[in-house]
Amino acid sequence: MNFRTDLALERHEILGKEHLSGVVSETEEKGRVKITRIEIKTEDAAKQLSKPIGSYVTVEVPPFSDDAEIFDERFNALTEVIRKMLPQKGTVLVVGLGNISITPDALGPKSASYILATRHISEELTKAIGFESMRSVASLSPGVLGQTGIETGEIIKGVVDRIKPSAVITIDALASRNLSRLGCTVQLADTGISPGSGVGNTRKRLDEKTLGVKVISLGVPTVVDGATLAHDLIDKNKSGHYSVLPESGQMMVTPKEIDLLIERASRLVGMSINCALQPNMSHEDILSLVS
Repeated sequence: MNFRTDLALERHEILGKEHLSGVVSETEEKGRVKITRIEIKTEDAAKQLSKPIGSYVTVEVPPFSDDAEIFDERFNALTEVIRKMLPQKGTVLVVGLGNISITPDALGPKSASYILATRHISEELTKAIGFESMRSVASLSPGVLGQTGIETGEIIKGVVDRIKPSAVITIDALASRNLSRLGCTVQLADTGISPGSGVGNTRKRLDEKTLGVKVISLGVPTVVDGATLAHDLIDKNKSGHYSVLPESGQMMVTPKEIDLLIERASRLVGMSINCALQPNMSHEDILSLVS
């Protein structure tokens, strides 16, 4: 069975190859946070993992639904990972992908609502308020095709061509292979993203090739594919094969605490991006400006 997952880490686990040729993997732990870095270096490895060549960082943290406080080792680890992936200079465009009206798909728009947009603030004003080194940041929540009648990629490409950022950060909901990774995993990649992949409505890919600038994708798994979950829950029949209803392949399963998960995950993601972009500002100052 072809298990569906957006996580490079799970693709690597599914193959069961510790030393897959063309892939370098390393893991470190910082308190309650586990960080796994996977580098896909060859076209053959990319084909086997069904992921583009590039770097993927998976940050595994305690469940978002267990703790309302985000400014702990989860926040520090995620901020550090984001900061290392960003170009040092230039405007950064943060894009919240997804449909805010559908809770499992609302991670992007809700995270974008926490982003401190600064591109419109003049240099004189930043000096007056004591933030001379404030970086230029723009934020966008383009909605989805069914709401706007415009492909998400077309909207983002138009904005990129206009403001010419040095990088784009996209935030989107993802699909996981395992229920245990919902609401406690963040994946970052420098390979871009296909909007809507987490809820089975993949659109045109957003990456450096299509947008002309570096694209850093950031996502949190919020759903598991119905067929994948059914495979894990049912027993084999007498013939030794799994019997899964065809309809299950069109279902997406999400935790009952999804509202809480999205609220806390979006706050953590948004504030981590802010602090990665504005290293000279404290999270207290940033939070006071976006609240």
